Formats: sequence, C-alpha cells, structure tokens
Amino acid sequence: MSLKDFEKVWSNATKGFTSYLQLEKSLSKHSIDAYQRDVQKLIEFFKIKNILLGPTKVEDHHIDSLLIYLNDLGLDPRSQSRLISGLKSFFKYLFLEDQITIDPTELIEGPKISRKIPDFLTIDEIQAIFDTIDLSEPLGIRNRAILETLYASGLRVSELTSLRLSNYFPDIGFIKVVGKTNKERIVPIGEEAIKYIGQYLEHVRQHQPIKKDASDILFLNRRGNDLTRVMVFLIIKEATAAAKIEKTVSPHTFRHSFATHLIDGGANLSVVQELLGHESIITTEIYTHLSMEYLRETIMTFHPRVQQMRNKKNRE
Repeated sequence: MSLKDFEKVWSNATKGFTSYLQLEKSLSKHSIDAYQRDVQKLIEFFKIKNILLGPTKVEDHHIDSLLIYLNDLGLDPRSQSRLISGLKSFFKYLFLEDQITIDPTELIEGPKISRKIPDFLTIDEIQAIFDTIDLSEPLGIRNRAILETLYASGLRVSELTSLRLSNYFPDIGFIKVVGKTNKERIVPIGEEAIKYIGQYLEHVRQHQPIKKDASDILFLNRRGNDLTRVMVFLIIKEATAAAKIEKTVSPHTFRHSFATHLIDGGANLSVVQELLGHESIITTEIYTHLSMEYLRETIMTFHPRVQQMRNKKNRE
C-alpha cells in the first residue's frame, strides 16, 4: 500500500468514526477530539515504523508494539490507559460496521493505575457544614438551599447552577436535571431541600431584582444573575472552614457523599448510577430502566437526610 492510499483509507475510517461518536454516542466535540487523537497516535506510529496497513488489517501485536513504543517514550500509565480506551472504541466501531471480524484490542489490557479515591463527608460532617450557615441572612438562606440540594440529589455543580424553576416540582418531589451532552434525567429531591428552597423562594428570590436572562434560573446571585461555578465553590469552602473540617471539600464532594451514603445504606448500584446520570439517562418522556416511584423509594429508604427528618417527626 502506498503512503497516499494509507492516508486515504485511514482518513475515511476516522471520518466514519467521528460520525459514529456524534450520532450513536452523542459525545461532545471535546470527547470526540480526544478519541481522534488516540487513533492519530496509532496512525503516526505506523508511519514512523513504515507499517502501511489499513485499519482493517491491524492485529493485536501492532497495538502491543505501539504501547511498548509509547512506554519507552515515557508516556505515563494514565495516558496509556486513556489511549487504549480510545483505540478500543475505534475498533469496536469497525466491528459494529462489519469492517472487521476480529477486534485487535479485545485482549489488550491497560497498565494498572492506582485510583485516587475522592474525599467524602460523613453525615455528621455534612450536618456541621449546614449548621455554619447563618439563616438570619438572605444569602444564608440561599446558601443552605444550595447545599441541601447538592446533597439531596447528587448534582454536578454545572447542573446546580443551571437548574431552572420550570424544572422544579416540589409537589411531587422531583427536579429535572440537564446533565452532560444536554441529556435530561429526573431526580428525586428530599423534604429538607424542598423546605429550604421554599424559604429561599419566599423570603429571598421574590424580593430581589432579577435579570431577564436569569428569570427561570432557580439559584441567583445578589445581582439577580445566575450563579457561577466559582461562587458555589467559595460558598462550600467558607462553610467547610467554619465547620473546622480539614478535608478538601468541593461541590463534587457532596455528590460523592450522596452516592457513598446511599450505597453504604444498601442502595442498588444501578439505581445510584441512574440518579447520578453516569450510564442510563432518564428523560422526561421515557423511563427505560427504572420507574420514578422506584427512584423515589431509593431516596426515601436510604438517604440519611430523610431518616433524620423521620426521626425528628417521631420525636415530636
């Protein structure tokens, strides 16, 4: 195969792969670019080694040779693992398109990577953070509502700052969340979060000027605009410091704590994945894996905040 033919056949394959990632996987441009860079490394390696093979002729020993080459260049294990993941997706695409009958990456394993387990907060630590919020101040009411919402529903910070009033349904105990790649999911929200959001809406939000573009945004800054991610980080940082907690705490820490507490309490892993929006995304029209009622039961049964409310009511 000539170099010209080599470049043409690989160009066609990568264009098809791009369409597959866009249409079938609904990935963002950033993710697609990352996958294409992984494939490009294999193409560049073939050029360097003068291995002028089309993608349908690649075998597992070619992939092994690439990994050895990159390892000798000093590519760290995490980047090697990322590369293998990208190549596996590419050859899976070729397999699904019936362009190959054997996937050369099927038996390829990545280097072992020691995963850093993110910090999570104990229930007492979360309560300590909540208790630092001054509810006599309007911003304190808002901040308590923000923290309760993060912990009640396991939202990403971007999902929290973009949460809309029109997607908040306190009467049925759910919010509609717009996650990554603009996919939607329905998430239950607990009584405590609803209580503090209600206080925020009644005593704070309706008494402040609101910018036209932010009229449907739930949580606003003091100027009536939507909150930035940085502001949410600062709210959490200040509350954490006031609670004298020495862990590194971010909005994602609340998300991780949400998942950890549910799993520790016995919640099904697949349900937690649904709630977090990791794998299966629940849309407003179709609930392909789990019913809304089952999602609600998971929160009501395993979330410690709900248990606290029940114990409080029982004491009263």
